[in-house]
Amino acid sequence: MSETVSVTRSLVSAPLPQIIERLGVAIAQAQSALDANSVAVAKTMAETPVELGGETYNLLTLGFTPSFYAFTEATVEARLSFSMTETTETSVSAGVTAKVNYGVVMVAASVDVSYARKFSVSAEGSSSIAARLVSLPAPDALNEVLRRLYDEGLPGANS
Repeated sequence: MSETVSVTRSLVSAPLPQIIERLGVAIAQAQSALDANSVAVAKTMAETPVELGGETYNLLTLGFTPSFYAFTEATVEARLSFSMTETTETSVSAGVTAKVNYGVVMVAASVDVSYARKFSVSAEGSSSIAARLVSLPAPDALNEVLRRLYDEGLPGANS
């Protein structure tokens, strides 16, 4: 029975707050990495020359923009299944044998008693984590800077 109590305690004390916290931190780190990647792609686009009609442009001035991504949803799902069974079996059988021999009676009795008590505990668990990632348009501020560079002919508009 102490095993049952131990399994029950471990199921009840599952670290759900820590799981949610770790998911939040992981998403924040992943978002930061995605943002850094988008910035790196923007720099690469600014440094990539394309020659058109005798003039050289970079990809940003031609209207290309890096992709930006954002997490819109994250789900933690945990499922626990716990079952306990207890069975008790008792059986009694008895027999009496009597034998008469030369006026002497002999009696024998046999009793067979058995008792069994069985415990069975099973616990199963599964979990899943899902995150939804969507592509976003380039930030308005970046588009505004690109338009201004292009309109004013400042360095960076034409490489």
